[in-house]
Amino acid sequence: MIRKLASGKYRLYSRKKDPRTGRRRNLGTFASRREALRHERAIQYFKHTKR
Repeated sequence: MIRKLASGKYRLYSRKKDPRTGRRRNLGTFASRREALRHERAIQYFKHTKR
């Protein structure tokens, strides 16, 4: 999930909420939406690769 911040940057949050805090994890802040999307795709790729 990508949200635009008041500063004009974009923050990537985890898809699921953290059961302990009830909030989404911050997975990074990026200058552009394109950078955030690219990082999200990289995360999903590595989450699903077999080791």
